[in-house]
Formats: sequence, structure tokens, C-alpha cells
Amino acid sequence: RMGRRGVTVRDVSADAFIKSYAAHLKKSGKIELPPWHKIVKTAKFKELSPYDEDWYYVRAASIARKVYLRQNTGVGSLRVVYGGSERRGVAPRRFCKASGGLIRHIMQDLESLGVVEKADKGRKITSEGQRSLDSIASKVARGRS
Repeated sequence: RMGRRGVTVRDVSADAFIKSYAAHLKKSGKIELPPWHKIVKTAKFKELSPYDEDWYYVRAASIARKVYLRQNTGVGSLRVVYGGSERRGVAPRRFCKASGGLIRHIMQDLESLGVVEKADKGRKITSEGQRSLDSIASKVARGRS
């Protein structure tokens, strides 16, 4: 699939790309983990905070990918994407959105890196951000993470 044109984020599997980009974000050291990252839940329907120590980088990589694939994505639509069903004891389950403050904080971190920027509605990927995400994708496609 590589041919003449380069490999983009769309050409590689989401799992492999997110793992690789999260490792890149952690290694670069440009995203500083907030002091509350060990105790915060990612949504109100969660009972515990994430077990993975690097969950913040993984979520940041996932959000960057989502914004890349769908420009003008805002916090509200990402809350729905990362939402899930809330267990309510004996009452039936129902859908519940994820934490908006967390998504907003990650988007602001990605903005400070120059990966995303504010658009008329939501956020969109910058040309520099697109270049960096595509370079990670091409590394994943070649088999190096």
C-alpha cells in the first residue's frame, strides 16, 4: 500500500498507532502529567481510575488520532466517543458521557505541542501535527514502533 504516496494515519491499525504515538509523547517529555492523573476517573460511570500508569499519554494519542480523522471535533463529541454504559444497581443500564474536563485538558496539552489548534467549531489538526502523526504512522507501517 505504500506506493508513491506516503503512509497516513488511516493506513495503519488504530491500536498499533496509538501505542506508538503514546510512547512517542512519553519519550518526548513535552506533555507534563497533571498532579491528579493517578486519582482521577476518566468518566463518572467508572468505579476506579485507570490501572495503566501511562493512560494519560494513551488517551492523548487517541484524541490526536480522532481529531486527525475527523476535523472540527469538539469536547462534546469526544465525550460521547469515550462514554459508556453506567451501571445503576437494580435499575437498567444507560449511556453516560465521559469526563469533559479531562478531554479539554488533553486537548489544551496537544495545542501547546502544536498538534491541534482551535477551529470555528472544535479543534482541527495543524499541518505540523499532521506531519508528526503521519511520520509515526509510517514507522508503524514499516514495523518499527
